[in-house]
This record gives sequence, C-alpha cells and structure tokens, in this order.
Amino acid sequence: MKMSSAERAKMMLSAPVSRIIPRLAIPTIISMLITSIYNMADTYFVSQISTAASGAVGVVFSVMGIIQAVSFTIGMGSGAPLSQALGSGKQDEARTLANVGFFTALIMGVVFLILGNVFIEPIVGFLGATETIAPHAMAYASYIFYAAPFVMCSFVMNNHLRFQGLATYGMVGITAGGILNMILDPIFIFEPGTKILGFLTLPFGLGMGTAGAAVATALSQFVSFCILLMQCNLRRDTISIHPRYFRPTGKLLAKILYIGAPSLGRQGIASIANILLNNTVKACVVLSLQDAAISAISITSRFVMFINSSVIGFGQGFQPVCGFNYGAGQYSRVRKAFWFSVKVTTVILLVLGVIAFIFAEPIVTAFRADDAEVVRIGTVALRMHLTTIPLWGFIVMGNMYTQSIGYGGRATLLSASRQGLFLIPALVTLPRVLPLAEANVPYAVAAAQPVADVLSLVMAVFIVMGILRQFSQREDKPLQG
Repeated sequence: MKMSSAERAKMMLSAPVSRIIPRLAIPTIISMLITSIYNMADTYFVSQISTAASGAVGVVFSVMGIIQAVSFTIGMGSGAPLSQALGSGKQDEARTLANVGFFTALIMGVVFLILGNVFIEPIVGFLGATETIAPHAMAYASYIFYAAPFVMCSFVMNNHLRFQGLATYGMVGITAGGILNMILDPIFIFEPGTKILGFLTLPFGLGMGTAGAAVATALSQFVSFCILLMQCNLRRDTISIHPRYFRPTGKLLAKILYIGAPSLGRQGIASIANILLNNTVKACVVLSLQDAAISAISITSRFVMFINSSVIGFGQGFQPVCGFNYGAGQYSRVRKAFWFSVKVTTVILLVLGVIAFIFAEPIVTAFRADDAEVVRIGTVALRMHLTTIPLWGFIVMGNMYTQSIGYGGRATLLSASRQGLFLIPALVTLPRVLPLAEANVPYAVAAAQPVADVLSLVMAVFIVMGILRQFSQREDKPLQG
C-alpha cells in the first residue's frame, strides 16, 4: 500500500521501532546480500579459470571499494541531511540535496573512468598485483572503470530512496542488476560446452575470461542505474532527479563531505588496508605462494563481506528512522532505535559467525578446490576473521548512529578505526613480530583484523556512550500535527 509523504513521516516518528526498522531494513538487507552474492559470483566463476585470475578479482576489489567509498560518501552525505530535512518538513532543501548528490556522483564517476583507464597499468601494480596476476587484473579493471559513472549514481540514488523511507524501490534496482550479473557471468567468461557449478554444461558463451566477469558487472550496473533513475523520476512519492535542481554551493558540498566522511573512512580506508595487505603478502611470502595467498585472502574477504552486508543492510534500515526522529527532536526514539539495532545485529552476527567457522574449509574449497594452498591458507584466515565478528554489531551501529545525527567528526574517527587507525598498523607490525615461518605470514596478516576489531570496539563504546549520555538529558520536542 502506497503512503503519502505525510503518512510516511508519521510512521517514522510514531510506529514502534521494533516494527519499522525491520520493515525498512528487509529491502536494504536484500539489496546488500544480492550485491555481495554477485561479488562472490564474480570471485567464484573467475576462480575456476586459475589461481592468478582469482587473485586478480581480489586485487581489483580494492579499487572497486574506493569507487563505492566515494559513492557512499556522496550518498550518505546528502542522504542523512535529506532525511532530517524531510523530518523537519523542508521539501525544497531535500530536493536540492538529492540532486546535488546525484550529479556530483556522475561527475566523479567520469573522473574515475578517464583516469582509471589512462593509468591502469601502474594502478594494478600499486594495488598489489604480481606479474602473473597483473594481466588478469588489467582486463578486469578496465571495464570496472567504464562502469564507474553508473555505479556511483546507482549507489547515491539507492541511498536517497532509503533515506526517504522507500528502500523497497532501491531494492528493485539493485536486485535486478545483481541477478542479471550472476546470469551473465558464466556466459561472458567461459567457452560454450564448459561445465559450471560442477554439473551444468554451458550451451553458449563468449569466452572472454577474466574480462568477461567485468563486462557482466558493467552491463548489470547500467541496468540497475536505469531502473533506479526511473524509480526516482516516474513515481510521485519520490524526489525527482533533474539538472534544473542541481544547485551546488561550496557550503552545501562541504556539508555533504563532512557528513559523508565516515563512509569514506569506513570503506575507503578498508580499500587502502586491502592494498597494503596484498603488498605485504607480495613482499613477505615466498614467490611460489604469493598468488595462492592473495587468492585465499580475496575469497575470505568476499565471504566475510557477505556476512557483514546483513549488518550494514539492517543499519541502513535504522538510519532513516534515526535521521527522521533526530530532525524532529524525538531523542528517546533515537536511543531506543539504536539499542534495538545493536541487539538484533549482534545476534545475527553470532549465529552466522558460528556457522561459517564450522564450515570454513568447505566454503573456501567451493571457490578454489584445485589449489590445496588456497584452501589451507583461506580456511585458517577465515576462521581468524570470524573470531571477533559479533563485535561488529556495536561498532557498525555506533558508526551509523553518529553519522545519521550529524556528528561527522566522531563518526569519521570511528569508521576509520577498524579499517585504518588500528588495522593498518597491525598489518604492518604482525607479520614482522610474530614468530611464524615465511609460508605462514598470511596467517599473521589475517590476525590483524581481530586485533583491530577489539580496539575499535573500545573506541566505539567510549564515543557512542558519551553521545548517548549527552542526549539522555534532552527532552523530546512535541510532535507537530
């Protein structure tokens, strides 16, 4: 049943948070899971080519993460104040924010397209590609750069729809592109007659190899872009996208950057850490194991991202509720929504983490059964990664909470801690101080994430509890109407 903007605002400000957050979260969780699944599909199908090809996807994943980080910086930076503007009844301000966010993302996407393809060879070297991985990485990255404008605009529109309380509309576009990607992957990658999934023979295929996975991704992202743009412009209950509403000012762009900076910290620094991780493996591991180690860590990262996507999706259902109620001065509902989200996500992570820990070896084997070293390294790395996964509930929700209420500085510090402030020093230090044989250095690298998680939780508790105590002393404003 469709709701008017007034009805949707009333729902945000008065419906029980235990009902409205899951309602908003389910579409975003589906969107995030589908995105993670088709990312894993890329890894799975490319891994069937060779270990070097599998490593290439992991290497290029860093630059994809940077593109997504800039997208979320713009999308979250314009989306959070958009929801606050809607909560305050400022429709014109919300429309300006949506359009400045969209067209800024489009411009940045074109910049990525041009610079990425011009400097593609030094870029993949910087990302940590070995000599055997580099040709696959360049073939894959080129098409990813071509798709950058559509990818960035899609992420921004999806965020804007979510902050309007219309996550289902965004889910349609993201899900359609993800399903198409999974269908196109084997068609573009393999020759006709190739066996896929262990039993299915491909009747036709283009045999493009690693590049085929990137082409499939690019086409799918373009389809998502078109669907999301239609959702924004053809539905009466959404904010339209049109050049005439693109009214950027230095103050507005600075505001978007300030509020969106935590997303840049959360994902951008994660990409930098992944680049450092690949280069650490390349520098410290014997030559014969470099490709296997990078491939194993790539597989592990994609699978852990799949688990984490459920938490981020739930948090994205929490954020519009948080933004609406903060904008309306309903501070007690903001606190209640936060603690509800922490409890739910911690339980989800605990259950998924235990299951994945038990089945770590078959999970890694499913991606690269033909390489025993990939399975050996990947199994241990995945289990080490999962030891602290229940802590992410408080860390991620705390980051999203501080970002949604406009505490950009503290949110940025919190988002940068897990993947930068603590992880990067751990990545640099652990492989050099732990008494491990050279072949086991990837385990020392994998141990860096649990260390960073524990330290990040300490910082998150300190920052978030301080803000919660501050707001516990504020009384709720009376609701209008």
